[in-house]
Amino acid sequence: MIQSYRDLDVWKKSIGLVKKVYSVTQAFPKEEMYGLVAQMRRSAVSLPSNIAEGKSRQGINEYVQFVYIALGSIAELETQTIISNELGFLDVKDKDLILEELDHLARMLRNLVKGLKTSNR
Repeated sequence: MIQSYRDLDVWKKSIGLVKKVYSVTQAFPKEEMYGLVAQMRRSAVSLPSNIAEGKSRQGINEYVQFVYIALGSIAELETQTIISNELGFLDVKDKDLILEELDHLARMLRNLVKGLKTSNR
């Protein structure tokens, strides 16, 4: 039974993604520390943070809203990942790995929304 956001597989997987993003952005040029690196890290951290905040809210509608915000963070990080690769800061292997994980997380979040909406009827 899911008691806490920490019990959600999507939250656990998004924490793993945060670690990956922090790891790969360490090798970015120093001049990107307050640019693309900061943006990517904020987007990544926003994902599990919004899942946690939504799960902690009282109503299902609020929870769904925070899941949608998390989906927005996925779109941001996807875009930033592609830009990082295009600029030569991120190799193809890491880009593909991050994009694949983002796609998986997005599917999990969409399924979560479906389940929440179904249980709210």
